[in-house]
Amino acid sequence: MARYTGPSCRQCRREGKKLFLKGDRCYSDKCAVTRRATIPGQHGKARQRKVSEYGVQLRAKQSARRYYGVLESQFAKYYDMAERKPGITGENLLQILESRLDNVVYRIGFASSRKEARQLVRHGHYTLNGHKANIPSILLKAGDVVAVSARGRQTDKIKEVAEANAPRPVPKWLDVDAAKLEAKVIEMPARDDIDLDVEEHLIVEYYSK
Repeated sequence: MARYTGPSCRQCRREGKKLFLKGDRCYSDKCAVTRRATIPGQHGKARQRKVSEYGVQLRAKQSARRYYGVLESQFAKYYDMAERKPGITGENLLQILESRLDNVVYRIGFASSRKEARQLVRHGHYTLNGHKANIPSILLKAGDVVAVSARGRQTDKIKEVAEANAPRPVPKWLDVDAAKLEAKVIEMPARDDIDLDVEEHLIVEYYSK
């Protein structure tokens, strides 16, 4: 499975905002955006110039893609799916991205970041509707139940992460049972339920060219 293997903080610096890719580090003084708010690279400071309309649209697309840890080809595939669905294309796209298994694991507090959630899913630490699920890109639907697998319950890592993230608010479209280490998708998320700094209309404009 193809994935980005470079420095996570470099992506945040390129977008000029926190993408929350490294869990607790993003909330500390060690955050790269806080320490070095310039575009990465040797000439980063000199590249602070006016951005074109296309550049604004590109940055919106790249930000959304990097928030969820999705590569270009898969993101384009999701956009095609969103365009075919009834409703507003931009909102459909965010709904699809939010319904990924790795994102749901992160949202319910069973991982500190989407990157960590993706790794834990790949290692077989979660189940979907009682069955083994080790593909992070599985798209969930209303009624699906995500739980920590028997293998995951034998490790201290999952319990420590779940306890540490317990105070973190859970979106209303998800219902978490912390005692059972499981969660249910009550409904698909509406735009108001997605708290990311993403301007989806710019993404639609980007792909409409």
